[in-house]
Amino acid sequence: MSVPQPPNILFILADDLGYADLGCYGARHTETPFLDGLAAEGVRLNQAYANSPVCSATRTALITGRYQYRFPVGLAEPVRSTDIDLGLPPGTPTLPAMLRAAGYRTALIGKWHLGAPPTHGPLRSGYDRFFGFHFGGVDYFTHSHRAPGKTTAAFDGLHEGEEPVTRDGYLTDLLADEAIAELHRTGRAQPFFMSLHFNAPHWPWEGPGDRARSASLPSLRDEAGGSLATYAAMVGALDAAVGRVLAAMTELGLARNDLLFPSSERAGGQLANFAQQP
Repeated sequence: MSVPQPPNILFILADDLGYADLGCYGARHTETPFLDGLAAEGVRLNQAYANSPVCSATRTALITGRYQYRFPVGLAEPVRSTDIDLGLPPGTPTLPAMLRAAGYRTALIGKWHLGAPPTHGPLRSGYDRFFGFHFGGVDYFTHSHRAPGKTTAAFDGLHEGEEPVTRDGYLTDLLADEAIAELHRTGRAQPFFMSLHFNAPHWPWEGPGDRARSASLPSLRDEAGGSLATYAAMVGALDAAVGRVLAAMTELGLARNDLLFPSSERAGGQLANFAQQP
């Protein structure tokens, strides 16, 4: 008698997405048909919360399953590019490390924000593969955490593992592309755990058509920019990217028995934790 393969797990994390920014939670300023569809088919949690309202602390809790303030990195907000000694300690028991020990292939696509190499990083905390960026927020077109003309720092920009890579395109779309490539790479060869951590809709306020604006920003915090229309474009691009990943899973026959958990680092399960059950 054959033993069924454990379910694949796809954990999708948005960055700074609010509770009421999805149609399934009553949003009127955004259109999110793919995430709304997951909500309709799965489980929508209305009274669950992220462990913290800030970036690195939330991610510390998510990856370790522990109260984030037990770790120095969980007390920092944000972990900065100059904090070279601050990060999740290598060897800390983590969800990806435990799943890898159980036979899963593990991958992180997108934002890390728990310390940079050579001391810290996703490959030192249980992930077999990493494609993304190490710090809190990057430009959607330059993929740098520095504004144009500003001095760059170590581990700025996109990385494949710990090697810098260059890609052209809107970041939300690039992360979906990499997630789809990872799905094709893994297939059904072994069960996988994929963390797909989007930057969207974190500042700077740039939709898919705002490449020219990207080149003129004095600061990535973009405190003087943004509009409801731009925000809606960013959230719409996020939703479309999720839709492409879901379509790829269906194409590969991966969607029926697998687990999907979309959420946000700020609103957590209160925002959108849906599970597509076997």
